[in-house]
Amino acid sequence: MTNANDPKSLGTPLADAQRTSGDWNPMWETLGASSPAFLEAYLQLRSVPFKQGPLEPKVKELIMIAINAATTHLYAPGVRRHIRNALTLGATGDEILEAIQLTTLLGIHACNLAVPILDEELRAMHAGANTGEAGSGR
Repeated sequence: MTNANDPKSLGTPLADAQRTSGDWNPMWETLGASSPAFLEAYLQLRSVPFKQGPLEPKVKELIMIAINAATTHLYAPGVRRHIRNALTLGATGDEILEAIQLTTLLGIHACNLAVPILDEELRAMHAGANTGEAGSGR
C-alpha cells in the first residue's frame, strides 16, 4: 500500500521537472518533504496558465515579476528569474519597470526590491552583449 505523503512511494514528476528547469523555490523542499502530493497538486495548478491561454509568454513573465515583487511576497530570487525570462522573451527595461511600478499600488516596497534587481540585470545583459557572454549567472 502506498502512502500519499511518503516521498519514496509517490512519483514527483512535476517537482522533478521544476527543479530541472531552474524555476525552483527552495522553500518547496520542506513542503515536498512534508507532503509531496500537495506540492505536486500545487505545481500542476501553478503550471496551467503557462501551458495555455491567450497571453503571450512575455506578458506572463511581466505578471510573474509583479507577483514576486508585490509587498505581500517580496521574493527577490523570483523577481530576478522572471526579469531574466522577460528580457530573454524581448521585454524592454521600460516594460519591466512599468510592471514593477504597477505593483507599487500594493506598497512602495515592490520598487525598493525590484528596481535594483532590474538595474543589475540590465547592466549584466549589456555587459554580456559587449563581451559576448550571457547574463550574470546568479
